Amino acid sequence: MIKNLAGLTRNAYRRPRETQWQTARDNLLSPWRISLSDHIHILGICGTFMGGLALLARERGFSVTGSDRNVYPPMSTQLLESGISLVDGYEAEQLSPVPGCVVVGNALSRGQPVVEAMLNEGLYYTSGPEWLGRHILQDQWVLAAAGTHGKTTTASMLAWILDCAGLEPGFLIGGVPSNFGVSARLGGGRYFVVEADEYDSAFFDKRSKFVHYHPKTAIINNLEYDHADIFPDLAAIETQFHHLVRCIPAEGLIIRGDGAAIDRVLERGVWSPTVTVQASGDDGWSWRALSAQADKLEISAPDGAVASLQWPRIGAHNAANATAAIAAAGHVGISLEDAVSALATFKGVKRRLELLGKPGDIAVYDDFAHHPTAIESTLLALRAQTVAGKLIALIEPRSNTMRMGEHREQLAAAAGAADHTLWFEPVEMSWELGSAVGAAPGQEVFQSIDTMIDRTLALATPGDNIVVMSNGGFGGLHRQLMTELEARVRA
Repeated sequence: MIKNLAGLTRNAYRRPRETQWQTARDNLLSPWRISLSDHIHILGICGTFMGGLALLARERGFSVTGSDRNVYPPMSTQLLESGISLVDGYEAEQLSPVPGCVVVGNALSRGQPVVEAMLNEGLYYTSGPEWLGRHILQDQWVLAAAGTHGKTTTASMLAWILDCAGLEPGFLIGGVPSNFGVSARLGGGRYFVVEADEYDSAFFDKRSKFVHYHPKTAIINNLEYDHADIFPDLAAIETQFHHLVRCIPAEGLIIRGDGAAIDRVLERGVWSPTVTVQASGDDGWSWRALSAQADKLEISAPDGAVASLQWPRIGAHNAANATAAIAAAGHVGISLEDAVSALATFKGVKRRLELLGKPGDIAVYDDFAHHPTAIESTLLALRAQTVAGKLIALIEPRSNTMRMGEHREQLAAAAGAADHTLWFEPVEMSWELGSAVGAAPGQEVFQSIDTMIDRTLALATPGDNIVVMSNGGFGGLHRQLMTELEARVRA
């Protein structure tokens, strides 16, 4: 079933960007650097993290292939354009010829044919985060953005600040920053920005992804209960963050938000300097909104320096994200003034309150929010911006935590800033969504996307803001809604 590479031994390998065959003894490299070839095969390659990893590996000089179930854009398109071959599904045949390393995504589990073949054949395998830590982050000054909310946006802001300062950072981000147009790149300097996710690494490694990154600069924006499919409670998540903190050097820096959960993490042990990011505080880094929608800010540094920021982002959550990014940039020597200047040109992140268009003067936004706190923050930001029209929210509770009903009691209140909230209830929901939100004013539950769109079209008038909130594709609702609104304008 799986072809062997004749004539090669475990002592032979080829390092990327080198043409000659060498021996491990010649270079005295650690065993984890030894493989039968420079070919890596990535299982679950179309996820944002694994797709970004594939791009980094390709840029580093590795030969990269991968597979996923129902190979899907936009990542599949980006990968194919980069010359990375993709296989649809997880059959064992994709392991022929034998790759030097199989990188296993955390969506893979025992019982899948490719996993069973990998184990039976004794192939070398690792998780995506471990591969990243050992092959990309070694010898880099790693700046990590962690926390329950805001990781993607904060990491994107930080990478842009460093880039504007001429530091040519590498990055791997769980989204696509509009300023860069890609989710990952190697960069040309010594700095690497990574979105540090607390989700587990793989079926064989239940540690959080971020423990593999060993950052020197770490942002912990906030900390709440999430990922109910792998964490039994908030205390379990706090333990993983404690593991992260234990890996930050004494010469490093922890940039933290407010909150009792972060307090508890640091009370278990901290060996690095810490600085707090807060709204209108006297200590640490702080921000103050100069406008209702927080698109004008005053940022204050611990040394008393103050700078003003006017930018196209809105919301208190983005103000906090920006201040954390500025603080992290300061740790590598970037001034407050230069950081603020960079953020004034920050274009945002795909699917983070991304404006899709304004057909008929009806603004339609796409947002990734899938936790009650994130939903509330996004809607409050749009509420402040909505002067005359209505605010209409379309929400798909798609995350595992949502589908398990862990946050059901918070949902109605989280959507309270909207004039109308239309909830989509998937057939596989294990609890009744209507029982949680059905009695709340202006909130409705739908089992059909078509019916949901019809209701949205009936509600929407010029001057309104519509925000579509999901961490998935929402059954193509975004595209269908835009098509219907554009057709109404033409009629």
